Amino acid sequence: MAAPVALLAKAATLALTDEKARKGIGWCIVAILSPIIVLFALLCSVAAGTAEHNVSAAEFCFSDVALPADLPEEYKASIENMRAHFGELDALLEDIGDRTEGDESLDEIRVKAIFYALFFGAEEPAPFDSDVYQKFVDCFATFEETTGTITETDDDGNEVEVEGTIMAATPITDLDEIYQKLSEALGAEVTAEQKSNAESIYSLIKYGAPSGDESWETGDNAPLVGADGFCSPIGANWRSIVTSEFGYRIDPISGQSDGHSGMDLAVPQGTPVRAALSGTVIVAGYEGSYGNYVMIEHANNLRTVYAHCSQLTVHSGQQVQAGTVVALSGAIGRVTGPHLHFEVRVNNQRTNPRYYLP
Repeated sequence: MAAPVALLAKAATLALTDEKARKGIGWCIVAILSPIIVLFALLCSVAAGTAEHNVSAAEFCFSDVALPADLPEEYKASIENMRAHFGELDALLEDIGDRTEGDESLDEIRVKAIFYALFFGAEEPAPFDSDVYQKFVDCFATFEETTGTITETDDDGNEVEVEGTIMAATPITDLDEIYQKLSEALGAEVTAEQKSNAESIYSLIKYGAPSGDESWETGDNAPLVGADGFCSPIGANWRSIVTSEFGYRIDPISGQSDGHSGMDLAVPQGTPVRAALSGTVIVAGYEGSYGNYVMIEHANNLRTVYAHCSQLTVHSGQQVQAGTVVALSGAIGRVTGPHLHFEVRVNNQRTNPRYYLP
């Protein structure tokens, strides 16, 4: 069924493209999508029957994980095309990041989510003309000429820092202002449906669910980071939902006394699970007892494990930051119900997570 839907998406893209606007703006806008296309791309199981069957097109585009072999060719081409677009955006985002001051920075996921909502399924292959990406990214910041430190190469070939004129960038946080600038750059209004699609994609990539509802961010599951930088995997309320501590306990399945290698936290299925510290994902897969699980290697010989997940949102080898959503909680593996099994290992020896949780 996936192939006919992919063909439908392409046909709808061609039918819905505003040819007059495309020619009028002069910088290669190829497709502004209708809600049906993005919802297809966002919610369809694009690899039914494979281990990645829960990974949406958006998640494929935002990662470099290998695409399933049975993915329809036209759909695969659209994903690879969007990855190429993101590659073009990355250098420009880095440049703007270098020109911002203090803690200000562009929300790169927001930039790419909006780009995805406007251009996924575009007939024109990547890359667009270079000014397309520049004009798009420039809609997310304001620029002011100022003096600052710049790096130059002297006559001897050495890099030296000198005072010079730079264009300082200030990220725009007001979405209405961003969309107004985009509409002016596109020569066509960004519609409410397109904005909604972009918000759903942003929520999916950043929080692990395409609801566009960030209310959990302000409640008990809000990110909680301690003074040492250690982030609770499920939020500030972790103390009130511990159902099984680290150490010896009565096993809920066997009824026998047995060692418990981590801490069980009772959370509803689909709760975003966050990385405790920055590090590298060294396992993102399935194991009989753990079910779907993620293992992250951090500095100082420390590792963390997140098990029984319903969905993994990272892949092995991926770099993550403290607070990055790495999975959605579930009830996969040796379990009696939905929860997160969380482990902390030091020198590969399991230890009590309470020693680390904020």
